[in-house]
Amino acid sequence: MPNKRIDVIEDVKKKYVRLALESNKISTTAKSAGISRNTLSRWISMYEEEVRDEMDAEGVEVLKPQPSRQELEKKYEQAMKLLGEKELEVAMLREALKKNGPL
Repeated sequence: MPNKRIDVIEDVKKKYVRLALESNKISTTAKSAGISRNTLSRWISMYEEEVRDEMDAEGVEVLKPQPSRQELEKKYEQAMKLLGEKELEVAMLREALKKNGPL
């Protein structure tokens, strides 16, 4: 039983590491987590490689603290593609509801 509890704590730490990496805002992420910046920095040093590997596997790219215009444009294009896919999905679901009538 103790191992499951430790795993949950480790997962929470990794979640905040990922948020900090994705946003490049360590202080803001630490504040929202209710921990010190130093604590989050320590977690990042512990889990950064693992979290970045997971993000790479998911196709999520992390921006540098000072991203170039090209990197920002690439991130924007990815976001627009995802938005388009979600809009298509919503449209298809609405169409299916119209055909099947209200529940």
